[in-house]
Amino acid sequence: MNIRVGTGYDLHRFGEGRRLILAGVCLEGERGLVGHSDADVVTHAVIDALLGAAGLGDIGTHFPPDDPRFAAADSIGLLREVIGMLAERAWRVVNIDTTVIAERPRLAPCIPAMRSTLAESLGINVQCVSIKAKTNEGVGVLGAGEAIAAIAVALISRGAPEMREQVS
Repeated sequence: MNIRVGTGYDLHRFGEGRRLILAGVCLEGERGLVGHSDADVVTHAVIDALLGAAGLGDIGTHFPPDDPRFAAADSIGLLREVIGMLAERAWRVVNIDTTVIAERPRLAPCIPAMRSTLAESLGINVQCVSIKAKTNEGVGVLGAGEAIAAIAVALISRGAPEMREQVS
């Protein structure tokens, strides 16, 4: 198979004394998310989508939350490790589509920087990275502004897509 798709999801609660990092971009002046690493929900969802597409498990398999080596880890660094895993197996990233679900902060002004950081880390054109921001319309933990979640879809390929003759 030359083309594969994977999905990823992550959610972290807000907490005191943490920086808010989304897609590798630090949003100054905002309360951060609690997690073993830097709690970058966008990058974590992308990592899970890529690992899933390649059939390599999930983020917790490769970077266990109880492993002290990954305490306060830079998620973009973890993403680069995952890109290395894919490259070892001849997979390359075609595109990433991500949705961030948060009542706050307002993310629209940050999305260009987030897309650029992810694209650079993935080694793909920024036009191949989509990030959208949505609210949860006041519903649940996300709607109450207690957490941020992200959903990602990744498309990876190995070589050129197979060309098949059309049968008429």
